[in-house]
Amino acid sequence: MNKDIATPIRTRAILEKYGFSFKKSLGQNFLIDTNILKKIVSFADLTENSGAIEIGPGIGALTEQLARSSKKTVAFEIDQRLLPILQDTLSPYENVKIIHKDVLEADVHAVMTEEFAGIDDIMVVANLPYYVTTPIIMKLLEEQLPIRGIVCMLQKEVADRISAKPGTKDYGSLSIAVQYYTEAETVMIVPKTVFVPQPNVDSAVIRLTRREQPAVAVKDEAFFFQVTKASFAQRRKTLLNNLTSGLPEGKQKKEEILAALQASSIEPSRRGETLSLEEFGRLADELHPHFH
Repeated sequence: MNKDIATPIRTRAILEKYGFSFKKSLGQNFLIDTNILKKIVSFADLTENSGAIEIGPGIGALTEQLARSSKKTVAFEIDQRLLPILQDTLSPYENVKIIHKDVLEADVHAVMTEEFAGIDDIMVVANLPYYVTTPIIMKLLEEQLPIRGIVCMLQKEVADRISAKPGTKDYGSLSIAVQYYTEAETVMIVPKTVFVPQPNVDSAVIRLTRREQPAVAVKDEAFFFQVTKASFAQRRKTLLNNLTSGLPEGKQKKEEILAALQASSIEPSRRGETLSLEEFGRLADELHPHFH
């Protein structure tokens, strides 16, 4: 008898046993393909000394695979109705801890210190709820958590934006924010048919490997991100126009912006999506003294 949770039959049986109905507001889509789950886990390169953090375990399909591949797995689940189900489905695994919290409000650092004592290698592995994918990824990166990286399933279009290279239509401030902290790659495309309920869009798995140092060294990180955001405010506009309208008092400081672009050897007529992280770093550092 196949004990895996992630089969259509077993998933249906668990949902029926508990009378569980999906909440659209929580973006719940459960995976029902064991091979795909095993592949996702394999991208994380876990060993028996690794810790795994999961977000949105659902009925435990991925959690189970993580428990088998790691020393300890800690999962954050926001939906109280799933707690008794998880207690049941994950009962064979001693090395799993479910935390009933919204990960966006949780002190993940404190949880890691408490739950992963003596574990040095920690990965986040998750099938993320689609409506909050970006805030979750940004929280994990901005809080400089001691993780090796993140392997997560998300909407394919968001994955495309995260791993996009300069000069492509998907490249934008999200690509830069994530690639500043990590090396990003899309490792797998996942069809909608392997979920219940089926989402309207295809999914992808991305792997983010944390950099030892950020991709570029900048004087002021917050300002660097402010400059990149402003540069993409209106994609058809030139850098000069976007920065003049997007930076505080930019209109009064048009001359300074022009000078900073020239000092960074960047043509004012270029568009944001053509600039590499290095060029944005140079530009932000040149602009910095005029805005602080």
